[in-house]
Amino acid sequence: MINIEKLRNILSKHHPQTAIILGSGLGGVANEISDFQTINYTDIEGFPQTTVSGHQGQMIVGHIGEAELICLKGRFHFYEGYSPKTIAEVIYALRAIGIKRLIVTNAAGSLNPDFTPGTLMLIRDHINFSGQNPLIGPNDENIGPRFLDMSNAYDIKLREQIKKTAYQDNIKLSEGVYMMVSGPTYETPAEVKAFRLLGADAIGMSTVFETIAGVHCGMRVLGISVITNYGSGIQKQPLSHQETLSGAQNASGNLIRLIVNYIKENPYG
Repeated sequence: MINIEKLRNILSKHHPQTAIILGSGLGGVANEISDFQTINYTDIEGFPQTTVSGHQGQMIVGHIGEAELICLKGRFHFYEGYSPKTIAEVIYALRAIGIKRLIVTNAAGSLNPDFTPGTLMLIRDHINFSGQNPLIGPNDENIGPRFLDMSNAYDIKLREQIKKTAYQDNIKLSEGVYMMVSGPTYETPAEVKAFRLLGADAIGMSTVFETIAGVHCGMRVLGISVITNYGSGIQKQPLSHQETLSGAQNASGNLIRLIVNYIKENPYG
């Protein structure tokens, strides 16, 4: 279990209300934070540790404009062996220290031919195809309800705010449905065809458990996918994690500009 009191002590000089979880290859957002403090996950008692390339395992605390925030450079995945509950505990720990707005980003494969690599996709909704849910098991009513309404999981007000920012800054921001699969294998061409029929526009191996936990504990959630490649069968070459990292790096400039300007315009959600 994460030692909440120790985390509070580490962050005693800070009072962030926004947290950003950075996906594979998207750590550049953290470079825009000023007056920052870097905390290694290893320094937080009970905090999980990252094992995937592109996830550094650091918490950056500081300011973007008037907003004080936490940036998590490195997230935790079901395919690494972490249980959905462990992933949820990280989100609950953030809520316990005062986080009210959660921004989740990820690198994702495109299932929509119109979403070319480099596209930024605002997540309108998700499909949980992992076969798991972080709320399975005993429920703590002090955290959230037993049966959770997910009709506004990706907060509509936050989505309208960031769409306005994108329009003002001439950043193309598409909108679609994200599907989570367990991984770590990439999808087969037949699976890609099936997932497209289900209504998914992009696919990845993260984000959904974090979103469910965030909504469960009362956070407002905003999600953005960086499209790094086409899914199997849409593109001919084999998929690789290196392609994911390269694609994320190529699109990171627009993502950084979008998130930084959005937070400056909306420092408190």
